[in-house]
Amino acid sequence: MRNDRMSAGKWAGLAAVLALLGGTAHAQTGDATDSPVTALSTGEVVGQEGQDESYIGNTHGDWEMVCVRIPDEPDPCQMYQLLRDGEGNATAEISVFPLPPGQEAAAGATILTPLETLLTAQLVMEIDGGAAKRYPFTFCTAIGCIARVGFTAEEVDAFRRGAEATWTLVPVAAPDQVVQLSMSLIGFTAAFTEASEQLAE
Repeated sequence: MRNDRMSAGKWAGLAAVLALLGGTAHAQTGDATDSPVTALSTGEVVGQEGQDESYIGNTHGDWEMVCVRIPDEPDPCQMYQLLRDGEGNATAEISVFPLPPGQEAAAGATILTPLETLLTAQLVMEIDGGAAKRYPFTFCTAIGCIARVGFTAEEVDAFRRGAEATWTLVPVAAPDQVVQLSMSLIGFTAAFTEASEQLAE
């Protein structure tokens, strides 16, 4: 896992939002004529368009608002934080977003961990040393393994009141050991309020 503050994995947490809201569709058009010269394609540049569509909005305490530019629509944003182990190493990433009312989960989250994570051990979270809760992984990609989880309204309230949540994972290379990752809750209330206000718009 890269230690960069703006690592590539950050944008993986926003992929689901973009899929739901819809990206910008680009149709290819061309004017072919009977001339074999004018019918030739000179190609088009790929891999550069959209590179600057993701950006950091407001920062609330230890939470950043990572947003994506969508033409003619409000920019969707999610709460983001880099999770570090006990030695301060950047190990995982989490993106949190509120969900519409009326559902069992009041908020959702995408957690990205290294590929060397023991999936069968799952992820365990506890808030300020309280009761622990286990979450399964959803899938793995080239950049890491992803868990998509939901938080109840009670858990969101605990995040608002709390100081720190701890995520625990198990490395494949050392299945008898655990790695504890700190998730600061400083600024959670302000960040979640901003994200909720955007959801209501």
